[in-house]
Amino acid sequence: MTPWYKNAVLYCLDVETFCDADGDGVGDFLGLGRKLPYLAELGVDCVWLMPFYATANRDDGYDVTDHCAVDPRLGTLHDFDDFVRAAARLDIRVIVDLVVNHTSIDHPWFQAARSDPHSCRRAYYVWSADRPAHTRERLVFPGFQQESWSWDAQAGAWYHHRFYEHEPDLNMDCAEVREEIRRIVAFWLGRGISGYRVDAVPFIIERVGPDGRTSHEVFADLSALRRMSDAVNRDAVLIGEANVPPPAVSSYFGSGDRLHVMLDFLMAQRLFLALATHDAGPIVETLTGRPDIPTECTWGEFLRNHDELDLARLSESERAQVFAAFGPRTDMQIYGRGLRRRLATMLGGDRNRIALAFSLQFTLPGCPVIFYGNEIGMGEELALPERLPVRTPMQWTDARGAGFSNAPEERFVRPLVRDEPFSAAHVNVDAQRQDPASLLNVVRGLIAARKQCLEIGVGSCTILPADPPVLMHRCDYGSDSVLFVHNLLNAPRTVRLEGADAREAAVVVASSGVELDPCRREIDLAAYGYAWLRL
Repeated sequence: MTPWYKNAVLYCLDVETFCDADGDGVGDFLGLGRKLPYLAELGVDCVWLMPFYATANRDDGYDVTDHCAVDPRLGTLHDFDDFVRAAARLDIRVIVDLVVNHTSIDHPWFQAARSDPHSCRRAYYVWSADRPAHTRERLVFPGFQQESWSWDAQAGAWYHHRFYEHEPDLNMDCAEVREEIRRIVAFWLGRGISGYRVDAVPFIIERVGPDGRTSHEVFADLSALRRMSDAVNRDAVLIGEANVPPPAVSSYFGSGDRLHVMLDFLMAQRLFLALATHDAGPIVETLTGRPDIPTECTWGEFLRNHDELDLARLSESERAQVFAAFGPRTDMQIYGRGLRRRLATMLGGDRNRIALAFSLQFTLPGCPVIFYGNEIGMGEELALPERLPVRTPMQWTDARGAGFSNAPEERFVRPLVRDEPFSAAHVNVDAQRQDPASLLNVVRGLIAARKQCLEIGVGSCTILPADPPVLMHRCDYGSDSVLFVHNLLNAPRTVRLEGADAREAAVVVASSGVELDPCRREIDLAAYGYAWLRL
């Protein structure tokens, strides 16, 4: 039986920026529940919720103060349960962020740990009596984060934090911490969710020595996490956030007994390089350079997620090309390695090019992951700090408040996008629902086509010869085959269908307006055109 996640379409959203039902300017579970029909109409199989837990709210919810409580601004546990049940009635699963690399400095665990050296909570965190020698190595947020160790006067010791100083790392060598994680995992699985997106996986498994340097990685932690999840629900999925080089991937999957899915950071970077250079080569190299993975495992393919577009695994010259194409201004760049822009703005609002990007994403072996608002071409608000520009309120209508909330806009959890032509006056769900040619309807059509082409998720992928501006590949499973052709050039191309045997008839499953002549073994693609052909 094929695991459900191998052909699922995931949709990532932040409850606080999706829909506000109670009029306080902050999205909530009641509002999200009201928008479930929209997600079902789009074709979403699974909603991934960004952190909604009790929080000090210095890092958009990732600084958790209680892993088993809902942020009161967003609702109650009862509201959460109602949402999960309502989603299930529409055959939509729910997964949530598992944030256990660190807590907030305001978490009761840390408060107890810092106030009493004899507290049982002291061992929950990583301490050093002396200042470690290597406090500025491998900073996650260079330019915004000064060190990875901070002095706590109350504790009289240094504590380790891979992220911000207000997010102390948990000590995974502590048996009580592992038990707390088991309890957290069981708590939410017991409330009906279908799995977790595991935050910051490489930092969960790393061990930091007394000198401040990483000493080794403990992949057994991932096996233990998998056992925790399987003990409650063997159908649940663990999706790893791990931007690691290809040789390291196998350790994260194990023999199929660790993570089920790895978010494909390398492909996201190489795909944008391909778009910037109008050359499919980087995509081909990434697909052909992938390690073999267990049959029950897969990749999570995304275009833009909720963080920066991290380009750290590109060479310096490659990164410069992507910066020049999609974020030439310094305010568009961040951490010296990434872009803090949305898909639509990077591609200049060109509907055809955005549709091409989605078509590429949906035809790559793996499960597609969509970030909320990208399906309508939302923009970003660059006046917001760090990674927040892409986390603005969802644009439902062209009315005041964009249909997100009826509160005064100065009370909104985050400001609306103002830059034209990406404001809600021009980009919103209601208008695009009524336009058959809108990006929303194109994406909805691609999702429907993806559900007809299960070979993508479970079959084998073969790259076929084509000129550099063209990516041509096919997916085969048993006797079923689908051929995909993409033109990355802003000019029409005629492409010979090398992957289709002369005896095979081709039927168009999805395309950017392609008409197929059964007497020709060629296909005419428009600028940024694409075609999905069932053979």
